[in-house]
Amino acid sequence: MTVDFHAQRRGRGRPLLLVHGLGGTWRSWRPAMDRLMLERELIAVDLPGFGATPALPGKPSIAAIADALTDYLRANGLIGVDAVGSSMGGRLVLELARRGGVVGAVVALAPGGFWNPWERRLFHRSIGLSVRLLRFLEQQLPQILETPAGRSLLMPQLSAHPWKLSPRTAIEELQGYARSPFFDATLRELVRGERQQGAARGTIAHPVVIAWGRRDRVCFPRQARRALQLFPDAELHWFERCGHFPQWDVPRQTARLILNATRSTPVSSARESLRG
Repeated sequence: MTVDFHAQRRGRGRPLLLVHGLGGTWRSWRPAMDRLMLERELIAVDLPGFGATPALPGKPSIAAIADALTDYLRANGLIGVDAVGSSMGGRLVLELARRGGVVGAVVALAPGGFWNPWERRLFHRSIGLSVRLLRFLEQQLPQILETPAGRSLLMPQLSAHPWKLSPRTAIEELQGYARSPFFDATLRELVRGERQQGAARGTIAHPVVIAWGRRDRVCFPRQARRALQLFPDAELHWFERCGHFPQWDVPRQTARLILNATRSTPVSSARESLRG
């Protein structure tokens, strides 16, 4: 069954696929989109079960979502598109890169799936409790999140400085978590499903950049080492004073990293530009 993905297409230039994280929608990318649109046509999708995209039949595993996303790219003439993913979306774009022949250059922002057993259990419990709280507060969320104090109270796990986030970003994201009927099933598949596989050195043809915030409280920074062990061809980039969503906390730096990493340049040149 082919999933009818909802996608926002904005800007001009070579296409760039944007893949959000668990519970989000294409709107998760708003803070960085204006800068990215200066050079690229953005294709920001809603993943199955979130936003305006219908859920998958059966279990929403990473493999099943990656299969559906591949079918969408093939149906729309987008095989080989450069891809950027955040959190669960970061894991998805790494999975597509690992498979080969699906995407071009890849940037994975704080990708999930590189936990040890106790981190996996902590992730499951903390995110599950947080979403239950958001459901309890759903009617009051807009009023709470309009204030810096409210954002500081409800979003310290997601942002290094939640009081600076725009109310619009905060409200759209947290309401998405609270309202999605498929959040719990997708969360279960993330933590109980198949572990992320890697790609041996030299098997990925295009640049891969894995980026992490130093203050990430969802996917802890030490997980970056495990990600590089599974994807040894990848470059690692650190964002200082940044939490789980670099596109929120440091949108200009994030856009610059994405544009540099996905330009049509040899791998060695792209890597040098990232170090500069």
